[in-house]
Amino acid sequence: MFPLPPEDRSLSPLTGWTRAHWEAVADGLLGAVEPYRSVDGAVITLPGRESSSRCDGLEGYARTFLLAAFRVAGGGPVELLEPYGRGLRAGPEVWEPVGDRTQPMVEAASIAIGLWLTRERLWDHLPGDVQDRVAGYLAGALRHDPVDNNWWLFPVMVGGFLASAGFHAEEAEAAVRRGLERIEPWYTGDGWYSDGANRSFDHYNGWAMHLYPVLLALLSKTPVGKYGGRLKEFLTGYARMFDNEGGMLYHGRSLTYRFASAASLFAGALAESTPLTPGQTRGIASATLRRFLEHDALSPEGILTLGWHGPHEPSLQGYSGFASPYWAAKAFAGLLLPAGHPVWTATEEPGPRGVQALAGPGLIVHNTGGLARVVNHGSQHHPGDPLYDRYAYSTRTGPTTATDIPDNHAGSGPRGRIVPRGAGALGDGAWAASFGEGSGVASVSVVRGEVEVRLHYGEVGRETGWALAHATPGDRTVGTGETAATGTDAAGETAMAGADAAGEAAAKVTDVAGETIAKATNGAGDTAMTGANKTAGSVTTVADGVGGYAVQATDTAGGAGGSGGRAAGGAVVWAVDGLGSWLVPLAGAVTPSVLEAPEGTAFGRPALVPALTGTDAAGWRVSAAVLAHELPELPSAEVNGLEVTLTWPDGVVHVITPEGPTPPAITPEGR
Repeated sequence: MFPLPPEDRSLSPLTGWTRAHWEAVADGLLGAVEPYRSVDGAVITLPGRESSSRCDGLEGYARTFLLAAFRVAGGGPVELLEPYGRGLRAGPEVWEPVGDRTQPMVEAASIAIGLWLTRERLWDHLPGDVQDRVAGYLAGALRHDPVDNNWWLFPVMVGGFLASAGFHAEEAEAAVRRGLERIEPWYTGDGWYSDGANRSFDHYNGWAMHLYPVLLALLSKTPVGKYGGRLKEFLTGYARMFDNEGGMLYHGRSLTYRFASAASLFAGALAESTPLTPGQTRGIASATLRRFLEHDALSPEGILTLGWHGPHEPSLQGYSGFASPYWAAKAFAGLLLPAGHPVWTATEEPGPRGVQALAGPGLIVHNTGGLARVVNHGSQHHPGDPLYDRYAYSTRTGPTTATDIPDNHAGSGPRGRIVPRGAGALGDGAWAASFGEGSGVASVSVVRGEVEVRLHYGEVGRETGWALAHATPGDRTVGTGETAATGTDAAGETAMAGADAAGEAAAKVTDVAGETIAKATNGAGDTAMTGANKTAGSVTTVADGVGGYAVQATDTAGGAGGSGGRAAGGAVVWAVDGLGSWLVPLAGAVTPSVLEAPEGTAFGRPALVPALTGTDAAGWRVSAAVLAHELPELPSAEVNGLEVTLTWPDGVVHVITPEGPTPPAITPEGR
């Protein structure tokens, strides 16, 4: 970590961080890359792998230049621009040229924005011949085809700068119009764009689709117009995708950009188009920046690593190279807000909480119990990509890898193309539905508070819940409330007591009071099962599962998690910090198990995944998937043909079909 100023817990009670901390981090990041700059200043070659584009040195220059530009435009020392000015003199002859759908087009946009932000301090002082050569290089972005997604906004930003500087004005203005027109059909409502002519809804909404139109308006001194309203609506849901400790939603591609996720929060303040208070804007952004820096985002040399919490190959794409993480520079757009702006002077506040359906992208966001989760019935990049295909994502869990046991999945095969069937509010909760063309399973999620009920119709086979990293065998726990779980299979027969193949303790089952209920071990092929719940006299058995350990549970007195006998059986794993992942059957004949994903997730390896496996034919499978520190009360589920009636502990009733809920929901006292 870089040297930082003292914390200010009166101004920032959540993080202690102020504007001075952001400035110090920016300076630290810039200082750390200087030893890797070429003599002519035009490329920065950092340690690590090259990307598929092979223009990583240009990326190193362009992305750190954007950081320096935000810092200087926000009142930082102009000397930070000196090495970038040197690089401009040599760059046009050194940098890879812009071509159709090539990475230099992306980097040209960062250079253009940096020059626009610092025009009076850098561009206006360059010799005329240098300006001509740099403008000529950047103009390549106006004359070549971008990838048909957020890339259309790169010629927009290049064109905006060149037009303002009086270079290639006609081409530049045409590129701005063309790019803004191209993204228009991708707007789906609720503030969300698809990243191209598909249904790819991810962080590119924040750090590209919304950020660039705002910067264009700000730098060209034109009204933000409809883009401001869309950004405000976007932030209403997006701000809930951060947890109370700065955890960012792990979902989608390019996650190595990390705290670039805060860019749209500051863009909302810059455009005066945000539903957040100034204290919330800074609170979320500072918590996100601090969390990554405290969770190994930096190498010992202060270089941003390729990964998530430290290096992590599955978080990367082919285009990820050693300089890619420096798109995180976009978070420092907040420094464009003057030091006296309320975002920097207001008392820090936590972000919004609650449950919200986003019909446009087909998502449900629920921020409860200190965690943020997103239920996915509409976002997909390429079928088969675990960063998009899973039913749910969160700020504390990552998907397992494509070659490992899939978490948050239902069906005997891949989900295939996701066909959204709608999403919306449901009383004080939300619902969303989809059909998986690969699995042939119709799915509906109903969310209230911390509980997500998953209703699958079709040949489900096995379904899985949230994967937790570092959930060691001793942390596998079933039995909650005042009673432990009784070991039975779906037919009521006692499950086989299992053994760990390595001869170590396979699982340790405890109740919430910490009493050991059962422990299965392998002693030269023998199985020991010990312990009984002292309150209910029930016994738990543990059986070996595929790649993990089966944990069978049936509530005998009082219900799982106080559900009053509504739920019987289930699987749960615990992380070392006390976070639990439950998958509890509400309808359908199933056998619970806990499976091991050896390759783990971005949060560590290995990971454990709760699972329910059924042998029933096509029909309904209903379960509660809960990621929380305590299991809330669960609803009951009654199947009647193509309808499932959910009855919640407070009396609220929802009737669900494979396409979604049937109105109206029955709610006591008008709830």
